Amino acid sequence: MSENWLGRTLELEIGPVAHGGHCVSRVDGRVVFVRHGLPGERVRAEVTEDKGGAFCRADALEVLTASAHRVTPPCPLAAPGGCGGCDWQHADPGYQRELKAAVVAEQLQRLAGISREVVVEPLDGGPLGWRTRVRLVAGRDGRAGLRAHHSHRVIPLDDCPITVPGALAQPLSKRWKPGTELEVTSDGDSRVHVRELSTVHGRTRGRQLSGGEAVQHAADRDWRLDAHGFWQGHPLAADTFARLVAKWAEVPQGGVAWDLYAGVGLFASVLAEQAGPEGLVYAVESGRRAVSDGERNLADLPQVRWQAGRVEHVLADAPKPVDVVVLDPPRRGAGRAVADAVAEGEPDRIVYVACDPAALARDVAYFAEHGYSLTELRAFDAFPMTHHVECVALLQ
Repeated sequence: MSENWLGRTLELEIGPVAHGGHCVSRVDGRVVFVRHGLPGERVRAEVTEDKGGAFCRADALEVLTASAHRVTPPCPLAAPGGCGGCDWQHADPGYQRELKAAVVAEQLQRLAGISREVVVEPLDGGPLGWRTRVRLVAGRDGRAGLRAHHSHRVIPLDDCPITVPGALAQPLSKRWKPGTELEVTSDGDSRVHVRELSTVHGRTRGRQLSGGEAVQHAADRDWRLDAHGFWQGHPLAADTFARLVAKWAEVPQGGVAWDLYAGVGLFASVLAEQAGPEGLVYAVESGRRAVSDGERNLADLPQVRWQAGRVEHVLADAPKPVDVVVLDPPRRGAGRAVADAVAEGEPDRIVYVACDPAALARDVAYFAEHGYSLTELRAFDAFPMTHHVECVALLQ
């Protein structure tokens, strides 16, 4: 059994970026995943996690040779031992996008066997003040904050520079019972909604402290929905993705489309406009509140037929043949069973919206087994300062 390196200080040459907000280094035959460093730098790092085996994790505490892309983080908590919410504040925004592009390209090559140049595009508004949805937790002193990276330790906040200005003023001004979790949402009309979460007998319950029904604006519509249900975190993301989905979907008039993991129907709305009154959009969503909100918001589009349930459980009864399938699965991806079921419908086009490049690459490989090729790919920096990146792919 190898020696445990926890707490050990290492002098490292930092190698390429890896998925998850860190870079790769190697010491004595072991992989070290290093946070707070950049490719090409030489740093002094402390091992923060070692569970044995072929790798461990470390934080760069001192930069001995700095990258030309290194900048001073705008938030002092974006540092070793600090808040775990951001990964790349120490890199200039353009280089952050290059790092994310490298990750997407590497995942596609490694998991799907696809060599493709990737460009991550910025959304308007800059890298700060974009985050509209935050989950806080109260520490032992009752102050609300965010957890440290890979830790339950709470880092109290005075504010958060990536969050929409003013959204956290009320929850951060109070003291809470230690362990209290708070969901904060700033909607499309800049109204702030706060919900307190508690766990009773293993079940999570919410108590609305302010607001509750959010108003959002995207795809030439005004949406009213549960403030804490799924909606994109960047103010411009929903409209950007909806317009791209519409461009690539090309549902024929009178055609059939599936919108899987439909949320409140953002993509169903643009698919329905293309299919027209004689067409059909089969919208599948497991969250019953989201289905209810979707039915209400798209009441003027009777060609949208809602189905509440897990995608993998209901596709056998989906209307066929299908012309176009749009899917926006959770972070883990759709998986082989869903890919197989989608392929059985023999759609001409599949538009896949992905918040995780590894899941996207795995699912692209599953679809390739059914003869579908990745023909278009765009990637967006919808989560600046973090390692997250949103991709939209077209498979034909």
